[in-house]
Amino acid sequence: MASLITCPHCGVRPKEEFAIRGDASLVRPAPSASDEAWHDYVYVRANPRGRTVEHWHHVAGCRRFLVVERDTVTHEVYSVVDGAAAAREAQR
Repeated sequence: MASLITCPHCGVRPKEEFAIRGDASLVRPAPSASDEAWHDYVYVRANPRGRTVEHWHHVAGCRRFLVVERDTVTHEVYSVVDGAAAAREAQR
């Protein structure tokens, strides 16, 4: 059985329609942050096992960015929300 992701705009779709774009839990440093902070933000990434929050792009569908919470071991998807809605919520 193929892995499926429920896009909030297109419905249930196979994961092959999507591209993972990276960790959605990163916090961008302030413009005045040190070079070391910027280096870590741009280049240093953890590779966690288990539940993670990631940016995904629905390339073969609505072309929207989504925030997907999933398990990197079992590939179980816990939640999918529109990226713009998640960004608005984070600003509150």
